[in-house]
Amino acid sequence: MAVLRKLARPLLAAPHIVEGLRTLRRPETAAEVFQPFAEAVGKRVPAADGDPLKLVRVHGAIQVGAGLMIATGRAPRLAALTLAATVVPTALTGHAFWTEKDPEERARQRARFLTDLAAVGGLLIAAADTHGKPSLAYRSRHALDHRHPVRAVRRPVEAAAATTAARIKAAAALADPR
Repeated sequence: MAVLRKLARPLLAAPHIVEGLRTLRRPETAAEVFQPFAEAVGKRVPAADGDPLKLVRVHGAIQVGAGLMIATGRAPRLAALTLAATVVPTALTGHAFWTEKDPEERARQRARFLTDLAAVGGLLIAAADTHGKPSLAYRSRHALDHRHPVRAVRRPVEAAAATTAARIKAAAALADPR
């Protein structure tokens, strides 16, 4: 499985790295598409100022950085989540097929939109990949059982003792005629 990961991660990251580099080299072409998204972000994030060029450059840099992190295996889960978050606005603004009037262009944009959705799905699977090790949630739930074997035995013994004590009390209550 390790060989599969070493092959799959660069393949998953390559389109994002290439797209990020293209965006960094020529941000003007992507800025036109991102104009509505930039205005919406500018209202909520004052540092963005609604400037589409600034937003597109940041987007491209994030894609290149997170893509390289996935490809090299450095914090791949965080990088995959980051890339998934960058693909969503691209899909919604760049491939809004529902706004197209021309049937051929609508079909082309729908295919690109669905491709972006597939990329998000693959990135989410990569974000959940724990390399065959138990997840952090599993390890935290079972940490006490693995670190303190006495606690793993003590709980059932305490439960059995409580049940036995209850039975003794019930038997004593039946035996005592008062």
